[in-house]
Amino acid sequence: MNDNTSRHLSSVSALARIFSDLSIEPLRQRDMDTAQAHLDNLTKPKGSLGKLEDLARRLFAIREGQLPLRVSPALMLTVAGDHGVAAQGVSPVPQAVTRQMVQNFFGGGAAINVLCRSMGMDLRVVDAGCAGGPFAPNPILLECRLGDGTADMTFGPAMSVETCLEGLRAGVKLARDAADKGYLCLGVGEMGIANSTSGTALYCALLDIDPDEVVGPGAGSNEAMIRHKAQIVRRALAANEKAVRGGDAVEILAALGGHEVAVMSGIMLGAASRHLPVLVDGFICSAAYVAALRICPVLADYAILSHASAEPGHVRALARLEQAIPAQRPLLHLDMRLGEGTGGAVAYGLLRCAANIYNDMATFDSAGVAGKTC
Repeated sequence: MNDNTSRHLSSVSALARIFSDLSIEPLRQRDMDTAQAHLDNLTKPKGSLGKLEDLARRLFAIREGQLPLRVSPALMLTVAGDHGVAAQGVSPVPQAVTRQMVQNFFGGGAAINVLCRSMGMDLRVVDAGCAGGPFAPNPILLECRLGDGTADMTFGPAMSVETCLEGLRAGVKLARDAADKGYLCLGVGEMGIANSTSGTALYCALLDIDPDEVVGPGAGSNEAMIRHKAQIVRRALAANEKAVRGGDAVEILAALGGHEVAVMSGIMLGAASRHLPVLVDGFICSAAYVAALRICPVLADYAILSHASAEPGHVRALARLEQAIPAQRPLLHLDMRLGEGTGGAVAYGLLRCAANIYNDMATFDSAGVAGKTC
């Protein structure tokens, strides 16, 4: 049994907890080889386009050889939710900012709106559980509420396992619905005051990292607040010790995650099940990715890490992840740490470039160029 087969079989029971018909297949080596042969025959030195060639090869395999290679239309799903742990003073801004920023998304004035417009991505905002009740209908709003924000994880689980599974299923459905509408690439982003505390706790539990190695400023915490945040993460880990020691990804996600984090994990799994590439944003989205990888390691074949966040724990967490599960390195290093899906929107341009190179560059024969000259 090869590694890909064992990775697939190990994920079946975990996926069945989410959807009985959810299946994620490893990429086929023959598709990777076919793509490599084509790329090597283009009018350039072999490998000279670096990561763009790596992306093109993966995109070809993700789409199982369908040509022309396309990643458009693309959809960014920015998922919002509130966190009970905000009551512990882990953020310099009030929880009400989550709701205010969602309204800003509706108005088109946030960074993610601008970047999606710039890159030709559609945007939808998912309310996974913002405090204050449902929003009024809006053309870009998708309702997916799991509650009025999570519980305070320093006193026990942030949500029940049943609620977490509901969030995972909702995320899978969002991805499937997008695929049914013809989208060929998905991105995930988030909005939620205190969710960097949740993300830190998830990294600590899932990757066995000390809080001091991962905790960072989030929405702008000073050094004293960062130290306080690390203490709060330790309290959350202690309060949920049984789930952490048990090692079950869904139980850990329920104990330490957020409504938006569970939905994002589901979106990633759902995208992979429909053979769509999925762009993973920064610190918090990557925590959702780590949880989803624990549920199904084959997800690594479909997920594209957009950028290395300036949040100091992000690179450390991804380095630890690479020790346990084969994973890609982030495409971009732009010192960004905003969230919302902004890194994913910027990285989407690289996917378009990779696809166009594969489709549109001339081969040596078609251009009448001698291969040995390159």
